[in-house]
Amino acid sequence: MASDFWLIAGLGNPGKKYEGTRHNMGFMVADVLAERWSVAFSDHKGLALLGKGAMNLQGRNVKFFLAKPLTYMNDSGNAVASICSYYQIEPDHVVVVHDDMDLEFGRIKVKAGGSAGGHNGIKSIDRSLGTPKYARVRMGVGHAKRGPNAHDNTVNWVLGGFGPDQRKQLPDFLADGADAAETIIFDGLAATQEKFNGR
Repeated sequence: MASDFWLIAGLGNPGKKYEGTRHNMGFMVADVLAERWSVAFSDHKGLALLGKGAMNLQGRNVKFFLAKPLTYMNDSGNAVASICSYYQIEPDHVVVVHDDMDLEFGRIKVKAGGSAGGHNGIKSIDRSLGTPKYARVRMGVGHAKRGPNAHDNTVNWVLGGFGPDQRKQLPDFLADGADAAETIIFDGLAATQEKFNGR
């Protein structure tokens, strides 16, 4: 029987050297949600940090798991699929928060299904869940310079940190990302897209 729990997975890379990098936007949003809803993380089979909580909004109470995969970005699907199968969570109750280079810093786009857009974490989850039909909160980080070393530039970009101006805006941006994940759960995808995608 499918669980009535939701799973919110914030993607990133574990370890000190990745803290605060663009690729770890998902981890940072997960931390905001953990603080907001008093969720404590503990180990799930060595694959993820996982916590359980309940959100109370609009007079409704929704139970959810919050995950930060420890598999490194490119194998995020192993963690997400393991949690879904262990707790019987269907893809339509999964929200994945991740960085997105196709959006300018500070922009959020919400979608379900569709292409992975070159994001290895999303490709991995599509593969492991056997479907792309889960909700995604795409957190814009802008993109690296194009040119002869485009691949290296991209790697250095997503594993780089934020400049001083962006760091100032980061708390609000992360709070918006957390709001977007909550809105998907409480109001559905279409309403969330209306609220966030046009900004």
